[in-house]
Amino acid sequence: MNGDKPTPTLHDVADLAGVSTATVSRCLNFPDRVKQATRDKVMAAVNALGYAPNFGARAMASQRTNTIGAIIPTMENAVFARGLQAFEDELRQHGFTLLVASSSYRADVEEAQIRSLIARGADALLLIGHDRDPAIYQFLEGQRKPALVTWAYDPANPRPSVGFDNRAAMRAMAEKVLALHHRKLALISAPMASNDRARARMMGIRDAMAAYGLTPDALAVIETPYGIENGADAFARLMQADDRPTAVFCGNDVLGVGALRQARTMGLDVPGDVSVVGFDDIELSQVTYPALTTVHVPHGAMGRKAARALVAMVLHGQPAEITALPTEIVMRGSLAAIDPA
Repeated sequence: MNGDKPTPTLHDVADLAGVSTATVSRCLNFPDRVKQATRDKVMAAVNALGYAPNFGARAMASQRTNTIGAIIPTMENAVFARGLQAFEDELRQHGFTLLVASSSYRADVEEAQIRSLIARGADALLLIGHDRDPAIYQFLEGQRKPALVTWAYDPANPRPSVGFDNRAAMRAMAEKVLALHHRKLALISAPMASNDRARARMMGIRDAMAAYGLTPDALAVIETPYGIENGADAFARLMQADDRPTAVFCGNDVLGVGALRQARTMGLDVPGDVSVVGFDDIELSQVTYPALTTVHVPHGAMGRKAARALVAMVLHGQPAEITALPTEIVMRGSLAAIDPA
């Protein structure tokens, strides 16, 4: 109640708009499925009456909130924003709302956020990567809440996932670099302790080195948080070594942009003095100088497929398949061959 005025109901909106309650419900939950003229009438009635749907009552009746939670490692990396936008767009088509949290790459923070989102009624969760305490998965199973892993693909892991093979993708990049006669390789990576994607990318480079008869442990590795400044600092350390690399792999494009900036600061020509490659293919990689050679990740397709899989899990109890999406190498100006002599 608001003073002496009754709270408007779905029936009040339907009467004022001259439509059925089913049409009002469809307009509010699936507006794209309603003709524009009808939608305009319904929304005019909603605004005139000050109607707000009672989601609490709806959730009690349906045992669902039509809310999906997603926990990403950081909001500072554009790669997650692109995938989540596609994820949310697809969820909206099915009448679901997205709640997003960021863990700052901390396992304890992620666990607290998982429990918090479930306590707030999330019907399911989108998680990044497989790395987490098995007790968390046991908690979700006990709550009967589906969880889907993305940004990773591991055929040995039975948990539902929609992602890409980080190891194979970086191996393909490393093989391209090695085919251009580079043998002194280095990697600027995110911290790997709780990041299976970062570890897989390093392992991909080592796989390629072994295939070329090189010692995988010869890969110089610096671990640093993602960030342009961090990429620049790590690149400077690598290039100040006595036996500096001819090619530097970066665990993502943000680190790669930092490396390119530092190369200019140090008066190094890319790719004349050193080649630099990234991973993700965010927009920024196209406007650097030189433009960054990188691994293209299908963020949009991944987000849409993950959303459809989670919706099916929530609505129909349909188990999600382990789905691998293709990546591809995007050749730009930051990688070139060197004299094999």
